[in-house]
Amino acid sequence: MRVSALVRRAHQAGGSAMILAKGDPTGGAILVLLLDRGMNPRFRERGLGEAGRLIESGPVDADPVAAAEYWQRRRARDPDLWVVEVDVASGDRLADETIASG
Repeated sequence: MRVSALVRRAHQAGGSAMILAKGDPTGGAILVLLLDRGMNPRFRERGLGEAGRLIESGPVDADPVAAAEYWQRRRARDPDLWVVEVDVASGDRLADETIASG
């Protein structure tokens, strides 16, 4: 449900979102790949961040190839992992509101 809500909200905000890998429908972790107009890939995931925010994860200042390799390695170790790419203004806030809450 959270993944579907994130994709829907990204589209409503004028951005794009797609599911790169489907995980366990009831208990899989969610890894969010955030982009700014196709650039600056960065990762967030649910964890013990401040004030209920998603925590940073993965490589910093990665190129698209390194970003893809990162999430594919994570997915190989955890087949229940959902991977969602979101390219929208204020993607961090949108992901926090949709994934981190609850």
